Amino acid sequence: MLPTPCTSHVSFDTIYEPSEDSYLFLDTLASPSESAWLTQRFNATPSSPNQSTASPLVVELGTGSGVVLGFVAANSQVIFGRRDILPLGIDVNRNACIATRETTNKAIKERQTDSESEANGQTVYLSSVMADLGSSLRPGSVDVLMFNPPYVPSEDLPRLPSVTEQDVDESGMSRSAKFERDSYFLSLTYAGGRDGMETTDRLLEEIPGLLAPGRGVAYVLFCAQNRPQEVKERIRAWGDGWQAETVGNSGQQAGWEKLVIVRIWKETA
Repeated sequence: MLPTPCTSHVSFDTIYEPSEDSYLFLDTLASPSESAWLTQRFNATPSSPNQSTASPLVVELGTGSGVVLGFVAANSQVIFGRRDILPLGIDVNRNACIATRETTNKAIKERQTDSESEANGQTVYLSSVMADLGSSLRPGSVDVLMFNPPYVPSEDLPRLPSVTEQDVDESGMSRSAKFERDSYFLSLTYAGGRDGMETTDRLLEEIPGLLAPGRGVAYVLFCAQNRPQEVKERIRAWGDGWQAETVGNSGQQAGWEKLVIVRIWKETA
């Protein structure tokens, strides 16, 4: 079993704490079937000699603590069959961006030795970017996109935080004001609006333009209330070779929700 990155340095006052959905992502990407699929997709083989060998750009949207991105970065040899991936984390929460950078860099350092880096190339954490979904990404640049969205159905979708809200000095805040602020930032991590799909629907619209032609792939988590079967059918209806398959499943109730991870990619002739 591959080690889970340490998040003991993370304050979970405003950041989503790793839970069943996070660990389902780890188990899915490290599974023999999925790691074999990714290794074939991102390495030249006799059957696909023209496959691009450029270092894959691996992006996680809504990184939270960074446990998923840190795991993928530290175990890239197992998951992708190569060590030279380029991880990039994106979150609307500045605290999450800072936490992800530390989690990922620590995980990489603990997992990769100097001799391995010299022999096989090295995973280098690019950056943490404070942004909304894929708004900061160049079209067609993402090789692997991961998203554990706010998927819980809610009456309202929380508004996005402003930069000035994140610059507030907490030391001068009252206990009630800090509680209200912390609760707001935590709501961004789980409240998904109607059917829990409002944020995810926005991302689905962006995916065809974000993924790298020929090898881009996205992994998105859904709960049962999100109606993942209908979502997969909608993606396949895009036509032009777009595919969607369930590659990870909680297999049981995780709390009140049953969770699945769907792989989204485009088949090329």
